[in-house]
Amino acid sequence: MPRLVVLPHQELCPDGELIEAPTGETICDVLLANGIELEHACEKSCACTTCHVVVREGFDSLNEADELEEDMLDKAWGLEPESRLSCQAQVGTEDLVVEIPRYTINMVSERH
Repeated sequence: MPRLVVLPHQELCPDGELIEAPTGETICDVLLANGIELEHACEKSCACTTCHVVVREGFDSLNEADELEEDMLDKAWGLEPESRLSCQAQVGTEDLVVEIPRYTINMVSERH
């Protein structure tokens, strides 16, 4: 079973995490099932960007993003070439290293 390495995030998992990740599960579901309370304001329906993650390793093993996800990602804070919505990115057969961005678009807009 692939492993999911979550890089340290100040609030959600300060020490980082190493998780067994079943192939076919979404990154979001794996994180939530393991006590990492990743925001998912649209209830995982690909209608927001609050579950945005950056896949630092293993990106090519994920399912391909569809057009709706690509359109939503354009609105994500801190977008990078390896960005995915974790509610849409399904674990493949390779280990993954994931970074949860420090902010979501919700957090950025609430601070202004």
